[in-house]
Amino acid sequence: MTSTSEGIGSAPRPLGKALTKFIFPILVAVFLAVLAYNANWELIRALDFSVIWEFRAVLWKGLRLSLIITVVAGGLGVFFGILLAVISQSPIAPLRWIVAGYVEIWRNTPLLVQLFWLYFAVPMMTGFSMSVLATGFLAMTLQASAYFTEIVRAGIESIHRGQWEAAYALGLPAWTRWTRVILPPALRIMIPPMVNLTISFFKATAILSLLQISEFMTVASRVSNHTFKPIEIFTFAALVYFIIGYAMSRATLRLEYFLREKEH
Repeated sequence: MTSTSEGIGSAPRPLGKALTKFIFPILVAVFLAVLAYNANWELIRALDFSVIWEFRAVLWKGLRLSLIITVVAGGLGVFFGILLAVISQSPIAPLRWIVAGYVEIWRNTPLLVQLFWLYFAVPMMTGFSMSVLATGFLAMTLQASAYFTEIVRAGIESIHRGQWEAAYALGLPAWTRWTRVILPPALRIMIPPMVNLTISFFKATAILSLLQISEFMTVASRVSNHTFKPIEIFTFAALVYFIIGYAMSRATLRLEYFLREKEH
């Protein structure tokens, strides 16, 4: 009786394996067949992707600006994120409360709301106004720094307490303690989620098109309106976002593997 029950629960039956192996490809094939049957082939044959090559220069200019915004805002976000995460470890409670409040506000409100608030509300209340590009940079940096603060804080708190105690026992200055003992091993833990977050911020630059900043999505929209070729233009835009995001994802996996190998 015991052997029968163990045999039932020990491994899936051959039929179950076959279903698991073939059911997904069958479903995909059925879906593609239905899609092909209902597709508007006349419209598909009329698509003209040569418009991409015709406007390649202006599209590249917009993509370059999106990449610059991502790199600059991400770099500043990492810098301020590390700074705020270090401050969050302070024994002074008000400093910790300020950092926690900042992180919660900028992490838990949409980038779109922050963007409009900085561009419209701040000038009305203070009289200080910024260009749309500066507003985009500032909104992206503020939100990035809030997210990076949490990543860095988690990395710092993952460091074994013994390393902290050893650093204090040696009487190391605060700068040496952070830069030589705490942050280096923490960074190995933080880099993969930081890269993944950067990918998200690259895709989020599309939101800046609402303020007509001349980044990639704004340029794509203008080209689409000018050529009356929205399917071609936005298909190309989606492909570009996918390729860059996928390349960064693969780079992250390689980086994780490299760091894992380095530890061993």
